[in-house]
Amino acid sequence: MTATAGPLLEVRDLHMTFGGIRAVQGISFQVAEGETLGLIGPNGAGKTTVFNMIMAELKPTSGEIWFGGENITRVPTHERVKRGIARTYQVPQPFGEMSVGSNIRVGMAPDDIWKLIAVGADPAAEAEIGRSVGFSDEQIDMLPSELAMGDLRRLEMARNVAVSPRLLLLDEVFAGLTLREIGQISELLVEKKRKDGLTYIIVSHDLRALAPLVDRVIVMSFGELIAEGSFDEVVKDEAVRDAYLGQ
Repeated sequence: MTATAGPLLEVRDLHMTFGGIRAVQGISFQVAEGETLGLIGPNGAGKTTVFNMIMAELKPTSGEIWFGGENITRVPTHERVKRGIARTYQVPQPFGEMSVGSNIRVGMAPDDIWKLIAVGADPAAEAEIGRSVGFSDEQIDMLPSELAMGDLRRLEMARNVAVSPRLLLLDEVFAGLTLREIGQISELLVEKKRKDGLTYIIVSHDLRALAPLVDRVIVMSFGELIAEGSFDEVVKDEAVRDAYLGQ
């Protein structure tokens, strides 16, 4: 992975308006290479909208997104993936009729479906990526419908790891998991960061799971950035307690 002199990701004064509703209002932040940034806030704060803009799934009303020192505001999603940005979703979205290994293959393939057909299967590579996120050889041949929620989260990780990202956006990665599964996913994130130098932005309502993972936290409320700092600083912030913690 190529390091950058400045921030890996820089979001500059992003706005997103749907009709007359201002979903995101002037958000600006930076993420350094190798950092884990937490993005928290109440439901409807605009967190997923920010992810959608970073991935070019939504076009900002105004503002800029820079990645690796380049302005990518007008770069389409598949090009952003090639440059090293990937994401998971709140609800896992596997290809239901394809095995775990085949789902991983989709991540390994280029952005053109015809090229995907030409790539064909590479069971050894698929199994290697699967094992790297904790799948057994038996699970590689399973269908997503046979997996527990924790393993579906692993599959989301595997599909993203397959594109060799520099930045991984994790949207509610702990949602619906047992304490045991949260521990397993947390260990996986730490290991991938240590081994591959991954940079993360993690959206999560589970603050206890988030706390040991993040280097820094930013907080959104009603589309605006209201706080930034270490986890301990942020959860003690009065504005955060009022907007997010309800205290």
